Amino acid sequence: MSPGWTDPLLTIGLFMVLELFSNNVLEPWLYGSSTGLSPVAIIIVWQLASFLGLLPERVLPAPQLIAEAGWELTQGGQLGEALLISTGRVLQGLALGIAAGLVAGVVVGSSRIADYLLDPPLQMIRALPHLGLIPLFILWFGIGEVPKVLLIALGVFFPIYLTIAAGIRQIDPKLLEVARVFRFSRRQRLTDVILPSVAPQALVGLRQSLAIAWLTLIVAEQLNATSGLGYLIMNARDFLQVDVILVGLVVYAILGVATDALVRALERRALRHYH
Repeated sequence: MSPGWTDPLLTIGLFMVLELFSNNVLEPWLYGSSTGLSPVAIIIVWQLASFLGLLPERVLPAPQLIAEAGWELTQGGQLGEALLISTGRVLQGLALGIAAGLVAGVVVGSSRIADYLLDPPLQMIRALPHLGLIPLFILWFGIGEVPKVLLIALGVFFPIYLTIAAGIRQIDPKLLEVARVFRFSRRQRLTDVILPSVAPQALVGLRQSLAIAWLTLIVAEQLNATSGLGYLIMNARDFLQVDVILVGLVVYAILGVATDALVRALERRALRHYH
């Protein structure tokens, strides 16, 4: 017999779900506690709701089923292979975008002429949604790895470019004057004046670039890809494997959070070194 609202087990379960939600999510949110929306509480509520039949498996599988699907993919090697390919694409796009953004930022931030000539067209390109350029990239570069990497690089470029250029412009002129008076070498000016002044903004730009890189990867890998996490998700969609889709999304989220935490640790260390 399917459970109904008069089923004692369902009634008890609903009270448990509501109490967990109230104690761990609602009350902390209302009273401003830092533990609001606890992931553990959400997973518990989610598992209970699935167990009681409130969440159909075809719509949102239970966390247990998602974990089992992830374990099977890991054991079979598909997840590791997809993860390696996707990470490689992000690293290539990051390297290309950071290098281009760094060069452009230094040139524009250091020269008024370059600022006048280069910044307006770059700002026009920045105003375009870079994901909207996918059809054009496919026409220009085909459907292989090149458009995916270049699309990531384009998304990464602008946060780096903007933060580096702005950081150089905001360097205190008195510091540059002191460096000139004391006849600092170019290396000394770079390490003792420019880098400490630019580092905070550059690291913020790097964090933004990482977030954009993973977001771009999710979209790029779902377009004519034959490997990677995006391909794994699209293949699961064709076979209605919602649990596998959620495994891919969870991996994307973990990668994004992990890389952001890495940059934050680097930021703390770098700022402590310079200050």
